[in-house]
Amino acid sequence: MMSVPRFWRKQIARYNLVGTQCKKCGEKFYPPRNMCPKCRRDGEIEEYKFSGKGEVVTYTVIHTAAEGFEGQTPYVLGIIKLEEGPSLTSQIICDAENVKIGMKVKPVFRKLGQDGERGMIYYGTKFVPESTDKC
Repeated sequence: MMSVPRFWRKQIARYNLVGTQCKKCGEKFYPPRNMCPKCRRDGEIEEYKFSGKGEVVTYTVIHTAAEGFEGQTPYVLGIIKLEEGPSLTSQIICDAENVKIGMKVKPVFRKLGQDGERGMIYYGTKFVPESTDKC
């Protein structure tokens, strides 16, 4: 379980796909980094908002979910490579038989989970096919 202060600190990045960019080399990072691994001390990190558009690099279908997600099975979990470069893992809202490697996707704001039956509901980014006729 994530602590409440840490949860709120992560909100901007989770809700808006905000990462960082090195002003020296232009490399972009998601999740955000405090230092560029290439430029090290010479790099200067600034906030960067990703478009969220990307493509499916790979995916799997989850049939046996972790605690709290049992009612969502089966669901698709994929690695999305954003147009700007970084890759991230996220749920893809689509029937599993319609998901394809290389499929173009866009971000949507959805419920991610809840801490316990009466706990805090948290939201974030999931992905859907860019073309609405795919699912």
